[in-house]
Amino acid sequence: MKQLEEDLRERLLAMGASLVGFADLTALGWDGMNRGVSVAVALPKEVVRSIQHGPTRSYFESYHRLNAQLDRLVTAGADFLRQKGFRAFAQTTDVVTETEDYRTRLPHKTVATRAGLGWIGKSALLVTPEYGPAVRLSSLLTDAPLDCAEPVVHSQCGNCTACADACPGKAITGELWEPRKDRETFFHALKCRSAARKLAAETIYEEITLCGQCIFVCPYARRYYLE
Repeated sequence: MKQLEEDLRERLLAMGASLVGFADLTALGWDGMNRGVSVAVALPKEVVRSIQHGPTRSYFESYHRLNAQLDRLVTAGADFLRQKGFRAFAQTTDVVTETEDYRTRLPHKTVATRAGLGWIGKSALLVTPEYGPAVRLSSLLTDAPLDCAEPVVHSQCGNCTACADACPGKAITGELWEPRKDRETFFHALKCRSAARKLAAETIYEEITLCGQCIFVCPYARRYYLE
């Protein structure tokens, strides 16, 4: 159904999406909805440039603005597919919940890697060839018979240690991601949260887990925001 993918992609890009990909989720057994649509919106270049020494007010505002934009995008995508007669479920911020160790049942990043948009970096963020980790993500699930991309199953971070060296919480071990590899082997979420909240409180006076150091130093992100 190539026309369905093209129409959906064009609709989402016209609404402000930076990247759109289609994922085969059959192996994950998600309530009969075996396709996922991954949507990414890039952080503005000037915002990424501003976070060299920690989160800024512009980063804080962009974080929330892009989350709201992504909610609108995946909701519109789900509505479009339902109008075509398919089931669809938008993974918006009001329905996605985290466990005590900061995991979600089906992470947006998992949908994104299976949709071919990028790989999981050593920082546990999705890294895209176009924007590095300077993106916000969302996703929707559907039973529409979408043609899917080849999943990304290998990290392209290589021997780079930029994010690990810059991490104020020493949350990044330096190990490479692989599909189904436990996150704690390469990234410690609790260390990240603790350091990020301390940094955000000191720089923008907000009680939020917001840092951005691993985004700023990533070579893929630098290629994006310095071009």
